[in-house]
Amino acid sequence: MVPLDPVPRPIDHLLGFGSGDALVMARDTLSYAAAERRVGELAGWLASFGFAPGARVATWLPKTLEACLMPLAAPRAGLVHVPVNPVLKRAQVAHILADSDASLLLTAAARAATLAAGDAPEDCKVATEAGRGEALPPSNADPHALAALMYTSGSTGRPKGVMLSHANLWLGAVSVAHYLEVTPDEHVLAVLPLGFDAGQSQLLSTWRAGATAVPLDYLLPRDVMKAVQRFEITSITAVPPLWTQLLALDWGDTGASVRRIANTGGALTPAMIDRMRLCFPNADIFPMYGLTEAFRSTYLDPAEVRSHPTSMGRAIPFAEVMAVRPDGNAAAAGEPGELVHAGPLVAQGYWRDPDRTAQRFRPTPDWATSGGMAVWSGDTVRRDAEGRFFFAGRDDEMIKTMGQRVSPFEVEAAALDSGEAVEAVAWGVADAAAGALIRLAVSGAGDDARLMTHLKRELPSYMVPAMIERRADLPRNANGKLDRVAVRTLS
Repeated sequence: MVPLDPVPRPIDHLLGFGSGDALVMARDTLSYAAAERRVGELAGWLASFGFAPGARVATWLPKTLEACLMPLAAPRAGLVHVPVNPVLKRAQVAHILADSDASLLLTAAARAATLAAGDAPEDCKVATEAGRGEALPPSNADPHALAALMYTSGSTGRPKGVMLSHANLWLGAVSVAHYLEVTPDEHVLAVLPLGFDAGQSQLLSTWRAGATAVPLDYLLPRDVMKAVQRFEITSITAVPPLWTQLLALDWGDTGASVRRIANTGGALTPAMIDRMRLCFPNADIFPMYGLTEAFRSTYLDPAEVRSHPTSMGRAIPFAEVMAVRPDGNAAAAGEPGELVHAGPLVAQGYWRDPDRTAQRFRPTPDWATSGGMAVWSGDTVRRDAEGRFFFAGRDDEMIKTMGQRVSPFEVEAAALDSGEAVEAVAWGVADAAAGALIRLAVSGAGDDARLMTHLKRELPSYMVPAMIERRADLPRNANGKLDRVAVRTLS
């Protein structure tokens, strides 16, 4: 088991724990030694541009070799990595590039061709192939220096960049590798997007354990099953919508090799857990809850999944998680409170956004064990007498669909940009398979078919509404603002 060493190191030192294969891909297999050399060469290539220390370099790629190694190579070159989810389209990518003031975008030629003039900052270089420079040795970076910006959507406004230090990434990798009990002989399937904090965690925690990561971009759920068989996969982490698809397959004997399955991005149902036991009879089940702003907060011990299938579990190593009443005191067992996460996994705030940082990152309650700043999640939880947490609700307007957090603002902005609507309100409707389906109400003259065509062209598939309803007027409150609650009530 990976020891719980609380001393962080520069994240680019992470490949020093394995002796076998670090990466197994469709066309490439890299040993730990080869991966370390490639990180050094990629860092050398980045350094050759002469960017100022701390400059941001973005990747908008599927799970290529460069996409997997850039979280280590950019910090080794003294730069900050900005992973962009490959399913995003040019409008979202343009926002991230502008907001981060990126100095470099590494992407594929076909993706670069979709960008319009002005989508990238004026001095941002766009590269469609990574070079190999003179290899840089492991860095001596300050563990508390910025290493990455991970963009996450907010309930109002466009995606915001969560500032992650070397220490955040390092201690997160140690924590997850420890509580999942990953061993060096394992093959860990990485199916989540690398622009998603849990997707990046799959790589980093696997390498901290000295195990082998198997990145996979899949088209169909059956591709995941084939990969499990082909690569002798022992560990899978996925989000509920993907689990729903995977559990509908006939796994036969294929699932017997899997030792561990983990879930993030939404809750599992008892029925899904029962099906998991049938498909993966030898696997421990790890339900997890996390925040991009604090990496991950809780996990449920597999021994407690049968008796408490709806629980979020307890705090992960290096995290202090608490339920806090509105008056600032600790919530009693069974009493609702806001989930507050403190400790060294807490991020440094939102990139160049002091107002939103002040809203979400606030001092830890004075009765807590940890000091410093905490993340006040906005999620309501309850804690039982044994310390297990249970999710009770979300205070903000975020839509959680297909394992992704979607800002209603982004859907509404795209609808208004189409010219087919005057006003728009988006919200989520509960759905057993997707978690939520996006519903969009619009007013004004326009054509719904043209609106849907526009949305499909401009938004990732998971942001596209499942339903559009057109109304003569959308209700307003006394201040003249759109009354979002009334819009939903009248639907």
